Amino acid sequence: MAKVTNDGEFLTLKLSTWEKVGAVHGDIRVLKSNLVAIESAENPWRSTVLRGIRAPGTGIPFVILLGTMRTKKSKDFTAIYRRGAVDIYTFKDAEFERWIISK
Repeated sequence: MAKVTNDGEFLTLKLSTWEKVGAVHGDIRVLKSNLVAIESAENPWRSTVLRGIRAPGTGIPFVILLGTMRTKKSKDFTAIYRRGAVDIYTFKDAEFERWIISK
């Protein structure tokens, strides 16, 4: 399961081997100074948390959403499993505007 770790001046999103395969992406590292906010959502599938289309990655509605979600203006990285709560990390000046990660 994806985990966010604090590595000194960086936050790293560590993915398991299978998550890397399913997301078509490796671990992600961002300067902590680029972190804007951390929020939670109880059910990302039934709210305004998710936006855009998944490309690339793996998705089965209400089961797994793993990979990049794209809109015309932004990219989010998701590692969502089942219908559980998620943490939403929002960044400025980073590859992904948000990380949406199952708790």
